[in-house]
Amino acid sequence: MVGYNVQTAVDLKNHMIVAHDVVNVGHDRSQLATMAEMARDAIGQKKLTALTDRGYYRSDEILRCEQEGIKTFVPKPLTSNSKADGRFDKRDFVYIESEDEYRCPAGERAIWRFTTIEAGLKIHKYWPSACPSCKLKPQCTPSPYRRVTRWEHEKVLEDLQRRLDQNPDAARLRRQTVEHPFGTLKFWMGSAHFLMKTLPRVRTEMSLHVLAYNLKRATSIPGTQALLEAMRT
Repeated sequence: MVGYNVQTAVDLKNHMIVAHDVVNVGHDRSQLATMAEMARDAIGQKKLTALTDRGYYRSDEILRCEQEGIKTFVPKPLTSNSKADGRFDKRDFVYIESEDEYRCPAGERAIWRFTTIEAGLKIHKYWPSACPSCKLKPQCTPSPYRRVTRWEHEKVLEDLQRRLDQNPDAARLRRQTVEHPFGTLKFWMGSAHFLMKTLPRVRTEMSLHVLAYNLKRATSIPGTQALLEAMRT
């Protein structure tokens, strides 16, 4: 929606919007934990499972969710060109926690070299000493040494990837749950989208759309009479 970024959290069971927000940031990467916490508080649960698209992937946001008891399913964007160029990528390097080192595809040890701060994150750097004479080097890197990076909380991201591998239908489930409510709202709002100006007014307008959607959804699930009875009690 032009000029604004709409965030919605949809309940998997009833497909109702349980939390929403409008921000004027052009990406979703900084919204994961905030929206997950809003959804958790809205449904009154201490724990939550959050399924999102890869646009929400950000290390510190995923860590924050983990610390708040929110289990995330966020696919990692494939930003490396290594696989596309026919070379090994980070997934081909096996981390050995007891030794704090990686085993490269050639079976060599990629040991810790130094630690640095990048974008506010503590990152460890590893590489093997055998790179210059390695027969697999053309398949690995055009640089003198193949460096592997590891965030200090990388295990959180590894656990996330393991969950995704064990639940291959998570992305499909997210699409069939979230896209319909969001698409319906866009259809109702028309090509002009928001009619109001300034963020507070736009958020109010969005709240009215969400209220209308949820009311219509509620009447189609238990029925109008059951909904009225629930509202009276």
